[in-house]
Amino acid sequence: MPSVSVYNQTGKEVGKMSLPDSLFGVAGNPVVVQQAVIAQQANARRSIAHTKTRGEVKGGGRKPWRQKGTGRARHGSIRSPIWKGGGVTFGPRNTRNFHVKVNAKARRKALAMVLSEKVRNKHFIVVDQLALDQPKTKRFVSVLKALPTSKTTLTVLAEANLSVLKATRNLPHVETIRANSLNVLDVLRYETLVATKPAVEMMIKTYGAKNAAKK
Repeated sequence: MPSVSVYNQTGKEVGKMSLPDSLFGVAGNPVVVQQAVIAQQANARRSIAHTKTRGEVKGGGRKPWRQKGTGRARHGSIRSPIWKGGGVTFGPRNTRNFHVKVNAKARRKALAMVLSEKVRNKHFIVVDQLALDQPKTKRFVSVLKALPTSKTTLTVLAEANLSVLKATRNLPHVETIRANSLNVLDVLRYETLVATKPAVEMMIKTYGAKNAAKK
């Protein structure tokens, strides 16, 4: 069972916290993690590109010329795809569905793998609390400097904290997320994960128990 140090906001170690193997002691599998990342990215993708078919292009209500006797090829509408300004054949449509399905068990397993990797590399930092007297960016930066963090940091909270949210929104390499909204992509995107002790307990309750029950 892995354990991590618990720090206060001044960077002083104030205790130890044991973590369950079901969430923080899982061996890595790059294939499972890759599948979860691809699915999350694909499911967040929006269909923006959209072309009109000949039925959606304005105009073309009359036949351009009579069928026979002109010496020209027969045509029924100037909005045919072979005409300039006509519809588009096989173009991109905004009804495309990029959804990729991943089983919930595999998704939780991938999250446990990336969290376990953070713990093994000592990039999982636990603080007893994150309480700012004022929602100042400078105040939060001083807290991060006191902790053993790296350049990019994912801050995990048990509940919404307006002061922390306001203090971090101007920091390009810091992101704040709630523990019950944790996902593989965000954990991988940031090198260090800083979580409050209540947030870790929520993570264990939300993800660890399910993993243990389904083994």
